[in-house]
Amino acid sequence: MGGETLNPYENLANAIVLQAVKDYRLTDDEAELAEIERFFRSDWFGVLTDVDPEYLIRRLRKEKDK
Repeated sequence: MGGETLNPYENLANAIVLQAVKDYRLTDDEAELAEIERFFRSDWFGVLTDVDPEYLIRRLRKEKDK
């Protein structure tokens, strides 16, 4: 087949993180943005991914400023 396939748990973890990113991009509600940022900084986020939450938040805020 070529390449390594992700297991179902990795797929689910990736989907959760990607949905949070999509939600962040689609909202302008400050309370919702703060809630999503809390998720990015949570221990649970750290279980789901190795992405640096502060880096992700900076990038998403930069997108919002455009």
